[in-house]
Amino acid sequence: MPLGLYISVPFCRTKCSYCNFASDVFSRTIFHRYVERVCSDMERANSIADQMGGQLDRTLDSIYLGGGTPTILDITELERLFVIISQNFELLPNAEVTVECAPGTLTPAIVEALQRSGVNRVSLGVQSFVDQEAAAVGRLHSRTVVLADMARLRAAGISDINIDLIAGLPRQTPKSWEVSIAETIASGVPHASVYMLEVDEDSRLGRELIAGGTRYHAHFVPQDEVTADLYEMACEQLDTSGVRQYEISNFARESYGSRHNLKYWTRQPYLGFGVDAHSMLPSRDAENEAVRFSTPDSLEEYVVEGPFKRTPVTSHAALEETFFLGLRLSRGVDLKKVAAKFGRSAVAGFAETISEFVESGLMEREDSWIRLTSRGRLLSNEVFERFVSEEVARG
Repeated sequence: MPLGLYISVPFCRTKCSYCNFASDVFSRTIFHRYVERVCSDMERANSIADQMGGQLDRTLDSIYLGGGTPTILDITELERLFVIISQNFELLPNAEVTVECAPGTLTPAIVEALQRSGVNRVSLGVQSFVDQEAAAVGRLHSRTVVLADMARLRAAGISDINIDLIAGLPRQTPKSWEVSIAETIASGVPHASVYMLEVDEDSRLGRELIAGGTRYHAHFVPQDEVTADLYEMACEQLDTSGVRQYEISNFARESYGSRHNLKYWTRQPYLGFGVDAHSMLPSRDAENEAVRFSTPDSLEEYVVEGPFKRTPVTSHAALEETFFLGLRLSRGVDLKKVAAKFGRSAVAGFAETISEFVESGLMEREDSWIRLTSRGRLLSNEVFERFVSEEVARG
């Protein structure tokens, strides 16, 4: 089965207050060293797969450069990544090739480099079309810049564009959120991602919220109930406009779902390079169904070739993943297919849990399919936890 290839570029022009990813602002002097390390890893992909106990198919049907902001790399560095990919993997003719971009970084020269490299999809980290909201969390763009970037991409023949939005940003109200949704729909983009603000200790804004402070405009963050209402508002309005929800946070016009991200949710093989990059490959070991492994989550440790973290995926763990990843999708999980792969007794082991969620209105069942309801999507983490054994959770 063809691979999805992910490359992490953890460099940003500024660190947004809500960001909990392994990305930050670094001196450009480290860029070249980092790219060389990523290229070296790609050149020894076979060796890495062998060491991790995975089976590697070098055919690719998707590439995704994320971060961070890949488009702040020098053009020579950006293009070198694609050259090394082409030299070490076989890219299928209809492959999806995505690059994440921060609005304002798409200079004419960068757009030309994306064209030359075969990029056919761009994900723009807009977060909000309301300039005050974007500025409050450290974004450096304005609505005008976003619209200019989209026009520049389309003029270059790249029309498969995603817009990221975040519900629950500081100073956000239902009225201002309406503006962001309306602008997204009016832009005609075929794909949108809508995330609810995550509150945890891995971001400055999250830590401030937990502490009850006022830095980073934390005292202007909407209540959880309001954020949930904003999310549901986006679901309804995007769906009405023909941008249908196909995953908890993702919406697309027909045939424009992210093929790369679908690999994660449907447990297809993928290979990741760079800081905090994750991989899943079929296992060489007959005792396990697959193997997951990841790189160090700090730039310093990665560039000095810190060790990979490896996690074998047993058949039972694969079954659990099939449920809690598959239930992220609007279509849900087909119990017939699950039983055919893992056995009827495996599915029967979750029968009581499924019935409980159906009765509580968090899940619905139609023939052999189960899927989350709209309320179930809001409480999805609580649902998913029930499909993970205590042993796996501790690991």
